[in-house]
Parts: sequence; C-alpha cells; structure tokens
Amino acid sequence: MNPDQLAFFKQLLLELHELTLVRVREAKDQMACSLDSSDVSDRATWEEQSSIALRIVEREQKLLPKIQQALERIRCDEFGYCLESGEPIGIPRLLARPTAEYCAEVKAIKEIGEHHYKE
Repeated sequence: MNPDQLAFFKQLLLELHELTLVRVREAKDQMACSLDSSDVSDRATWEEQSSIALRIVEREQKLLPKIQQALERIRCDEFGYCLESGEPIGIPRLLARPTAEYCAEVKAIKEIGEHHYKE
C-alpha cells in the first residue's frame, strides 16, 4: 500500500475506534438508567432494550482490540496483507472491513473449517 492509502485507513480506523467507544458508552448509559414503572409491559420492554444494549457492548468491545491490531499493522507496514498467505487483502474488502486480517479466500476456508467443527 502506498502512504496515502495507509493514511486513509489509519484515519478510518481512528474514527471507527472513537465511534465504537461512543456506542459502548451510550449502551452502558442506557443500561444504567433504572426503570421506575411497575407496569409489566414497560418492565419487559426495558429489559429487552437492556439485553440488546448488553449485546451491543459485548460486540463493540470485541471490535476495539481488532482496531488496535489493525493500527499496529499500519505502524509496522503490514496492513493490507493476509496474515496467512501474505497476499494483498484488497481495497474493496478493507473498505468494507478495515480490521480484516485475511484475504477473502483464506477467510472463506477458515469459515468453512469453523462451520465444520461446530457440527
């Protein structure tokens, strides 16, 4: 990757990191608000929203280390290359998933293996 592309992806990852932190904070704040209603329907709605917020926090917190790892790969000039094959990941894939570690072919093989072992 050329320096302009690396700078673009670094900025994209930094913005993604900040946005992810904001979403985690918002979800945690939503869960922290207590419900002062005795209505069963309101309570059920609040619990469902809290459950969704918890899943958001869990998912987003898994993304943060991946963003940090991608930024480290940029720093080491390894960003954009498959960790397994060494082949370029490709700009379209990186635009869709800037934290991608593997090229599409290797990732597809890994997912097939993961699916096979689940059964």
